[in-house]
Amino acid sequence: MTRKKHKKEEVTDEQILDPTAGDTATFSDKNVVNDEKKDEENKTEEKIEVNPVEQIQAQLDEMKDKYIRLSAEFDNYRKRSLREKMDLTKYASEDILQSILPLYDDFERAMKSWDESTDIDAVKQGLHLIYNKFYDFLKTKGISEIEAIGKELNTDIHEAITKIPAQDDAMKGKIVDVVQKGYMLNDKVIRFSKVVIGE
Repeated sequence: MTRKKHKKEEVTDEQILDPTAGDTATFSDKNVVNDEKKDEENKTEEKIEVNPVEQIQAQLDEMKDKYIRLSAEFDNYRKRSLREKMDLTKYASEDILQSILPLYDDFERAMKSWDESTDIDAVKQGLHLIYNKFYDFLKTKGISEIEAIGKELNTDIHEAITKIPAQDDAMKGKIVDVVQKGYMLNDKVIRFSKVVIGE
Protein backbone atom coordinates (compact mmCIF):
# COMPACT_ATOMS: atom_id res chain seq x y z
CA MET A 1 0.00 0.00 0.00
CA THR A 2 2.80 2.19 0.59
CA ARG A 3 3.75 1.71 -3.00
CA LYS A 4 0.31 2.70 -4.17
CA LYS A 5 0.37 5.74 -2.02
CA HIS A 6 3.79 6.52 -3.29
CA LYS A 7 2.58 6.20 -6.89
CA LYS A 8 -0.36 8.41 -6.14
CA GLU A 9 1.96 10.90 -4.60
CA GLU A 10 4.19 10.72 -7.65
CA VAL A 11 1.28 11.29 -9.87
CA THR A 12 0.18 14.14 -7.84
CA ASP A 13 3.68 15.53 -7.78
CA GLU A 14 3.82 15.27 -11.56
CA GLN A 15 0.47 16.87 -11.79
CA ILE A 16 1.64 19.64 -9.59
CA LEU A 17 4.74 20.11 -11.70
CA ASP A 18 2.72 19.88 -14.94
CA PRO A 19 -0.84 20.98 -14.31
CA THR A 20 -1.85 20.06 -17.88
CA ALA A 21 -0.77 16.45 -17.44
CA GLY A 22 -3.95 15.43 -15.69
CA ASP A 23 -6.18 16.98 -18.33
CA THR A 24 -4.42 15.56 -21.36
CA ALA A 25 -7.50 13.72 -22.54
CA THR A 26 -9.64 16.78 -22.38
CA PHE A 27 -7.03 18.94 -24.07
CA SER A 28 -6.55 16.42 -26.83
CA ASP A 29 -10.31 16.30 -27.29
CA LYS A 30 -10.33 20.09 -27.46
CA ASN A 31 -7.48 19.99 -29.95
CA VAL A 32 -9.46 17.57 -32.14
CA VAL A 33 -12.48 19.84 -31.95
CA ASN A 34 -10.30 22.86 -32.73
CA ASP A 35 -8.70 21.00 -35.64
CA GLU A 36 -12.15 20.11 -36.98
CA LYS A 37 -13.23 23.76 -36.67
CA LYS A 38 -10.10 24.87 -38.47
CA ASP A 39 -10.76 22.33 -41.23
CA GLU A 40 -14.32 23.62 -41.55
CA GLU A 41 -13.07 27.21 -41.63
CA ASN A 42 -10.53 26.26 -44.29
CA LYS A 43 -13.29 24.59 -46.30
CA THR A 44 -15.52 27.65 -45.96
CA GLU A 45 -12.57 29.86 -46.92
CA GLU A 46 -12.11 27.69 -49.99
CA LYS A 47 -15.82 28.00 -50.66
CA ILE A 48 -15.55 31.75 -50.16
CA GLU A 49 -12.63 31.80 -52.56
CA VAL A 50 -14.73 29.90 -55.11
CA ASN A 51 -17.87 31.93 -54.44
CA PRO A 52 -16.34 35.34 -55.24
CA VAL A 53 -15.34 34.11 -58.68
CA GLU A 54 -18.80 32.74 -59.28
CA GLN A 55 -20.31 35.85 -57.77
CA ILE A 56 -18.22 38.12 -59.98
CA GLN A 57 -19.12 36.00 -63.01
CA ALA A 58 -22.81 36.31 -62.10
CA GLN A 59 -22.44 40.08 -61.71
CA LEU A 60 -20.63 40.25 -65.04
CA ASP A 61 -23.38 38.26 -66.74
CA GLU A 62 -25.98 40.53 -65.16
CA MET A 63 -24.12 43.65 -66.30
CA LYS A 64 -23.79 42.25 -69.83
CA ASP A 65 -27.51 41.54 -69.88
CA LYS A 66 -28.28 45.08 -68.67
CA TYR A 67 -25.90 46.51 -71.26
CA ILE A 68 -27.53 44.54 -74.09
CA ARG A 69 -31.00 45.61 -72.94
CA LEU A 70 -29.99 49.26 -72.58
CA SER A 71 -28.28 49.18 -75.95
CA ALA A 72 -31.38 47.75 -77.61
CA GLU A 73 -33.61 50.23 -75.78
CA PHE A 74 -31.41 53.15 -76.85
CA ASP A 75 -31.38 51.89 -80.44
CA ASN A 76 -35.19 51.72 -80.43
CA TYR A 77 -35.35 55.22 -78.91
CA ARG A 78 -32.99 56.57 -81.57
CA LYS A 79 -35.03 55.01 -84.40
CA ARG A 80 -38.28 56.31 -82.91
CA SER A 81 -36.79 59.81 -82.50
CA LEU A 82 -35.57 59.84 -86.10
CA ARG A 83 -38.97 58.69 -87.35
CA GLU A 84 -40.74 61.36 -85.26
CA LYS A 85 -38.32 64.02 -86.50
CA MET A 86 -38.90 62.99 -90.12
CA ASP A 87 -42.66 63.08 -89.57
CA LEU A 88 -42.36 66.47 -87.91
CA THR A 89 -40.47 67.97 -90.84
CA LYS A 90 -42.71 66.21 -93.34
CA TYR A 91 -45.94 67.43 -91.73
CA ALA A 92 -44.71 70.66 -90.09
CA SER A 93 -46.78 72.83 -92.39
CA GLU A 94 -49.96 70.79 -91.89
CA ASP A 95 -51.45 73.24 -89.38
CA ILE A 96 -50.79 76.26 -91.60
CA LEU A 97 -52.10 74.54 -94.71
CA GLN A 98 -55.29 73.50 -92.95
CA SER A 99 -55.81 77.13 -91.98
CA ILE A 100 -55.19 78.34 -95.54
CA LEU A 101 -57.63 75.91 -97.18
CA PRO A 102 -60.74 77.97 -96.26
CA LEU A 103 -59.09 81.00 -97.90
CA TYR A 104 -58.42 78.91 -100.99
CA ASP A 105 -62.10 77.92 -101.02
CA ASP A 106 -63.06 81.61 -100.81
CA PHE A 107 -60.82 82.42 -103.79
CA GLU A 108 -62.42 79.61 -105.83
CA ARG A 109 -65.90 80.95 -105.06
CA ALA A 110 -64.76 84.49 -105.96
CA MET A 111 -63.39 83.31 -109.31
CA LYS A 112 -66.66 81.56 -110.12
CA SER A 113 -68.60 84.68 -109.22
CA TRP A 114 -66.37 86.80 -111.54
CA ASP A 115 -67.46 84.75 -114.49
CA GLU A 116 -71.14 84.75 -113.54
CA SER A 117 -71.56 88.17 -111.89
CA THR A 118 -72.17 91.45 -113.63
CA ASP A 119 -71.96 93.45 -110.41
CA ILE A 120 -68.33 94.58 -110.09
CA ASP A 121 -68.90 96.14 -106.67
CA ALA A 122 -69.95 92.73 -105.24
CA VAL A 123 -66.76 91.14 -106.65
CA LYS A 124 -64.62 93.93 -105.15
CA GLN A 125 -66.35 93.55 -101.82
CA GLY A 126 -65.75 89.77 -101.92
CA LEU A 127 -62.04 90.33 -102.65
CA HIS A 128 -61.78 92.75 -99.73
CA LEU A 129 -63.37 90.17 -97.44
CA ILE A 130 -60.89 87.52 -98.61
CA TYR A 131 -57.97 89.94 -98.16
CA ASN A 132 -59.07 90.84 -94.62
CA LYS A 133 -59.57 87.18 -93.77
CA PHE A 134 -56.07 86.34 -95.04
CA TYR A 135 -54.56 89.32 -93.20
CA ASP A 136 -56.18 88.16 -89.93
CA PHE A 137 -54.87 84.65 -90.55
CA LEU A 138 -51.31 85.99 -90.92
CA LYS A 139 -51.66 87.98 -87.69
CA THR A 140 -52.77 84.88 -85.78
CA LYS A 141 -49.63 83.09 -87.00
CA GLY A 142 -47.41 85.92 -85.69
CA ILE A 143 -46.69 87.60 -89.03
CA SER A 144 -46.64 91.38 -89.12
CA GLU A 145 -45.86 93.90 -91.84
CA ILE A 146 -42.70 95.99 -91.52
CA GLU A 147 -43.58 99.67 -91.58
CA ALA A 148 -41.30 101.62 -93.89
CA ILE A 149 -42.62 104.83 -95.51
CA GLY A 150 -41.40 107.94 -93.72
CA LYS A 151 -39.01 105.94 -91.48
CA GLU A 152 -35.23 106.07 -91.33
CA LEU A 153 -33.45 103.30 -93.23
CA ASN A 154 -32.76 100.39 -90.88
CA THR A 155 -30.55 97.82 -92.59
CA ASP A 156 -31.71 95.17 -90.13
CA ILE A 157 -35.20 95.22 -91.65
CA HIS A 158 -34.98 97.29 -94.87
CA GLU A 159 -33.15 96.75 -98.13
CA ALA A 160 -32.50 99.95 -100.11
CA ILE A 161 -32.67 99.27 -103.85
CA THR A 162 -32.46 102.81 -105.20
CA LYS A 163 -32.42 106.53 -104.37
CA ILE A 164 -34.60 109.26 -105.79
CA PRO A 165 -34.75 113.01 -105.17
CA ALA A 166 -36.86 113.77 -102.09
CA GLN A 167 -39.94 115.98 -102.50
CA ASP A 168 -38.99 118.02 -99.42
CA ASP A 169 -36.07 118.32 -97.02
CA ALA A 170 -37.89 116.38 -94.29
CA MET A 171 -37.83 113.21 -96.44
CA LYS A 172 -34.09 113.31 -97.19
CA GLY A 173 -32.47 110.09 -96.00
CA LYS A 174 -35.85 108.56 -95.28
CA ILE A 175 -37.87 105.91 -97.06
CA VAL A 176 -40.14 107.48 -99.67
CA ASP A 177 -41.51 104.36 -101.40
CA VAL A 178 -41.81 100.60 -100.85
CA VAL A 179 -41.26 98.36 -103.86
CA GLN A 180 -41.95 95.14 -101.93
CA LYS A 181 -43.36 94.91 -98.40
CA GLY A 182 -41.33 93.17 -95.72
CA TYR A 183 -42.65 90.87 -93.02
CA MET A 184 -41.61 89.65 -89.60
CA LEU A 185 -42.48 86.41 -87.87
CA ASN A 186 -42.68 87.47 -84.23
CA ASP A 187 -39.21 89.08 -83.77
CA LYS A 188 -37.52 87.55 -86.83
CA VAL A 189 -37.41 89.15 -90.27
CA ILE A 190 -38.69 86.66 -92.82
CA ARG A 191 -38.61 89.10 -95.74
CA PHE A 192 -36.81 92.44 -95.91
CA SER A 193 -38.70 95.49 -97.17
CA LYS A 194 -37.35 96.63 -100.54
CA VAL A 195 -37.42 100.40 -100.31
CA VAL A 196 -36.55 103.60 -102.13
CA ILE A 197 -34.59 106.27 -100.22
CA GLY A 198 -35.06 110.03 -100.71
CA GLU A 199 -31.95 112.17 -101.24
